[in-house]
Amino acid sequence: MNRYIQITIETLNAEESDIFVARLSQSGFEGFEEEPGKLHAFIPETLYDASKIEKIIADIKGVADPFHTLFQKEVIEPRNWNAEWEKDFEPVIVDNFCAIRAHFHKAILEVKYDITITPKMSFGTGHHATTYMMIAAMERLDLQQKSVLDFGTGTGVLAILACKMGAGPVLAIDSDELSIDNALENVAINGCEAVQIELRDSLSGTGRFDIILANINLKVILENMDSIRQHLNQTGVFIGSGVLESDEKKIRERANTAGFAVELQMIRDNWMSFSLKIHQS
Repeated sequence: MNRYIQITIETLNAEESDIFVARLSQSGFEGFEEEPGKLHAFIPETLYDASKIEKIIADIKGVADPFHTLFQKEVIEPRNWNAEWEKDFEPVIVDNFCAIRAHFHKAILEVKYDITITPKMSFGTGHHATTYMMIAAMERLDLQQKSVLDFGTGTGVLAILACKMGAGPVLAIDSDELSIDNALENVAINGCEAVQIELRDSLSGTGRFDIILANINLKVILENMDSIRQHLNQTGVFIGSGVLESDEKKIRERANTAGFAVELQMIRDNWMSFSLKIHQS
């Protein structure tokens, strides 16, 4: 088992903590734990780059030398991260539409779609706000017999929901092998074996889709906006999240240059989700 590095950052408030989560998640950090005035962030030891972390913290904090003053580093020996995750995980429930829960939770009968996931990655991300908004945006769509691509599928939860909503075909891709294994297990648990899971680091060669979903991060979304546009059917919808409310201008500008119009936007706990449609000439 691999060792992890934990850094602890002093934070002023929840908004600053959210900014750190967004920026660090773009630099290889896989999990976060929050407490008043502190954020604990975790990254595989092999990916740890002190200079990159110092720059992120310096940019956010507005200081020149953050090392050993605004964050502390600790080596975390291998342990049962699934057990750690289970201690704090709470179901994500979106009205009476959908619930995302773990196997140790009771079935949630009040919702239309009750989804069970068993994550095999080291940590949960704490991004329940973004998951909530992605699901809420999907509720507004008619997915019956629509082709769907879940870009950066992770546990496969959005692809599973699309399948349960009647979509097909559904393709879920991710660049991480552990995520692929996890998604395969979760689609089987939920009876959605028809979802196709593939190890890919880009959309190239995947085809064209009616719906593209991407709950990732700002950097990946901005870098792939043109590719998403190319792989979306003319009347299709792109739903994205994993970005902060403060990044709205960047999303709108990049969407515009790629030929998109912003159709719907949601804000929750400083996080933003958005729906884009292709500009119709």
